[in-house]
Amino acid sequence: MDVIIGIDLGTTNSEVGVIRSGVPIVLTDDGDPILPSVVGLDPQGKLLVGRAARNQYVLSPERTIRSIKRKMGQDLTVDLGDQKYRPQEISAIILRALKERAERVLGHEVRKAVITVPAFFNEGQREATREAGELAGLEVVRIINEPTAAILTYDPNPPEMERLLVYDLGGGTFDVSIAMVESGVIEILSSHGDTNLGGDDFDQRLLDFVCDRFQTEHGIDLRESSRARSRLLAAVEDAKKRLSSEPVATISEEFIAEMNGSPLHLTQDVMREDYEGLIEPLLAKTLRCVDDALSDANLRALQIDKVVLVGGATRTPLIHRMLEDRLGRPVHSEIEPDLAVAMGAAVQGALIAGVDVGPVLVDITPHTLGIEVMSYPGGFPNPYQFSPIIERNTPLPVTKTDIYTTAHDAQKVAEIRVFQGEEDDTRLNTLVGEFLIEGLAPVPAPNSLLVRLDLDLNGILKVTATERVTGLAKHVVIDNMMERFRNRERVNAIDRINALFDDVDHAPAYDASPAPRAIEADDDSQSDDDGTENELLDAIEAARSLIAKSEELVAAAAGEDAAEMKGLVQDLQAAITRSSVDDIRRVSAALDDLVYYLSDV
Repeated sequence: MDVIIGIDLGTTNSEVGVIRSGVPIVLTDDGDPILPSVVGLDPQGKLLVGRAARNQYVLSPERTIRSIKRKMGQDLTVDLGDQKYRPQEISAIILRALKERAERVLGHEVRKAVITVPAFFNEGQREATREAGELAGLEVVRIINEPTAAILTYDPNPPEMERLLVYDLGGGTFDVSIAMVESGVIEILSSHGDTNLGGDDFDQRLLDFVCDRFQTEHGIDLRESSRARSRLLAAVEDAKKRLSSEPVATISEEFIAEMNGSPLHLTQDVMREDYEGLIEPLLAKTLRCVDDALSDANLRALQIDKVVLVGGATRTPLIHRMLEDRLGRPVHSEIEPDLAVAMGAAVQGALIAGVDVGPVLVDITPHTLGIEVMSYPGGFPNPYQFSPIIERNTPLPVTKTDIYTTAHDAQKVAEIRVFQGEEDDTRLNTLVGEFLIEGLAPVPAPNSLLVRLDLDLNGILKVTATERVTGLAKHVVIDNMMERFRNRERVNAIDRINALFDDVDHAPAYDASPAPRAIEADDDSQSDDDGTENELLDAIEAARSLIAKSEELVAAAAGEDAAEMKGLVQDLQAAITRSSVDDIRRVSAALDDLVYYLSDV
C-alpha cells in the first residue's frame, strides 16, 4: 500500500506529515518540522529552499522568492536568476523539497499526497496547487481545506455532539470554518475567509511603523532600499513573535543606512499596545468573517462548543482576547497551531489509503457556482445575470441541475458561461470556464436546456448541458479558471525544476523526478514531432485524470460495474505504458462512458 503524505503548503512555512502507529506526526529535518516557504539561488546559481533561502533574503532579496502562495492562480511570472517561473513552479520546488524530506525520513519513495489549501481558495487557485504537486512528481489524491484538515486532528468521537469553530490565521490567508462532530463524523457547516489577509500584513504594518519613525528622525525612507527593507522585515518578524510573550520588543539594526558619509543605526522599542493598535483593524475584518460563518451555519455564538486556533499568527494575545469576548468561549490550541494542518492532511491521506484512523469527513464548497443568463429587469435586457446552481456551503460531492431556455426561435447555439461568486452581476464574480453547445433543434423558443454541475471532493467541476427535446448533450470538465500549461511548457517546467535539484549537492536518496517523457525529440526533428508528442501528452494527462475519477467511484459501484471499471482502468494504464495514443483514446472513451453513467446513478 502506498503511503500518502499530508502537506500543508503555507504562505510563510510548510510542513509534511504522515500517520505512524495510527497517530499523525510531522516529519522533521534535523529536528525541525518547519520548512520556510522561501526559494532562492545562491551567488553560484545553486538552489536554496527553506531556511537557507530565508536567511539569504535578508542580504539578497533579488535572488529570493517568498510568499508565493499569494500569487497562486494568477497568470503571471516571477524572476529567479535569469529565468521566469510561474507561481505553481515555485510552489512545486517547495513541494519537491518536502517530498524529498519525507523520502529521507521514511526510507522509501513517496508518490502520493494530500495537499491543503485555504477554504476560500477559488477553483483556479486550487488547480494551480494541484499542478504544483504534479510538477513536483506527486500524484495529488485530494485537495482539502486547511481548517477542515485541522479539525481532523481533534477528537472525532466526543461524548456528545460538538460544534467547533476553527479560526485559521496563517502567514498570507485567513479562514474560519464551523464543523459539527458526532459519532466519528465531521461535517463542515460553513466556511468564510480572506485569501489576502495574514501575518504578512501584520509584518507590513509594523515595518511601516518602524520606517515612519526612522524617516521622521533622519529623513530617509528605508523602504526605498530593497536590502534595508529585507533586513528590517526580518527584524520586525522577530519582534512580532517576541511581542506575543513580552510587553516590549527592541529592534536593533546597525549600519542600516548612510547620511553624509556616516553610517546610521536603527534602535527602536516597540510596545505591545502599539503593535496591537496597528493590527486591530485587520483582526476586526476576521471577526466579520466569523460572524458571516455563524450566520451561514444558522448558529449563535453561544452554540459553539469549542474554538480552535490554527496558524502561527494566532499566537498574538489580542486574537485570544477578541475571540473570547466575541464568542464567550475560551480558545484552544492544544494541537500546535503551526502543525495542525499538516497533521490533519496526513489523517486524510491515511483515510484515502484505507487506514482506519477514525473520522469520516463531510466537506463543503466555499463558493456559489452557476451560469450567466439573460434577464429583463424593467423590460430592459441584462446579459450579465448570475443564476446560482450550487450554493456555497453545500456538502461535497454534489450534483445540481436547473432548466434554462433559449432566447430566439430556431436558435442553433447556446453559450454556457460558468461563474463562481456571490454577486448577482457576473462581472463581479470569477469566470470558471465556458463552452458552446451547438446543433440545437430548429424549434420555436423557448427550447429547454438542462444544465448540470457535478462538483467532486477535490473541487473539480464537470458541467453538462443537454437539449431536452433531442437529448443532444455536451459535457466538459472545468478544472481551472485559467488556461493550464501547454504541454510543451509543462514539460519545460519539469525539466527546469529537475535541473535545479540536480545541481544541489545533497541529492535525494530516491529519484524524485516525475515519469520520463514518453517521446524524446532531437532538436533537429522537434518541429515535426511536436504535434505527435503533444497529442500523446494530452491523451495521457486526460487519461490519468479519468483514472482518478474512476477510483473515487469504484468503491460505491455495484459488483459488475466495479469489475468492468477496474478492468478498463487496467487496460488504460497498459495503454499509457505502451504510449499508444489510439489505445489510450479508445479505452478512455469506454471508461468515460462508464464514469458518466455511474455518476448519474
